[in-house]
Amino acid sequence: MQNIFVTIAKFPYSTEAQIAKGRLEADGIDVFLRDNLTIDTDPLVSQAIGGVKLKVLAKDEEKARAILQSIKAYSVDDDGNPIVCPNCKGEHIEMYTTITNLKSLMSFLIGFITGTLPFSTRYKYKCEDCNTEFPIKAL
Repeated sequence: MQNIFVTIAKFPYSTEAQIAKGRLEADGIDVFLRDNLTIDTDPLVSQAIGGVKLKVLAKDEEKARAILQSIKAYSVDDDGNPIVCPNCKGEHIEMYTTITNLKSLMSFLIGFITGTLPFSTRYKYKCEDCNTEFPIKAL
């Protein structure tokens, strides 16, 4: 059981995974990346295959998760203050983009077909503590 790799994080691109991998290896944790070469070859399949998986040995899972949590950067406002969740007042907020309306979908499709990829997406925040999603304007 101790020689089995478990997935502790997923990243949309291998560059982010490589940073986390380097940090964990610096602390002596064996790390394995899965699907990084596939995504490096064709980044558009990242969402379809679940991103780059960061795997560590089962015996190192708890230590590795603690290290990743300690270095995780959360969203801050223009003054450097942490953004606070309007629901639970937590500070573990991440910003993400999503294609949610017809305009952004059409822009994506036209960009994909023409090879220019001019994304028109909306940004939102999501609280990791209570999973509340809220727009940037709500702040």
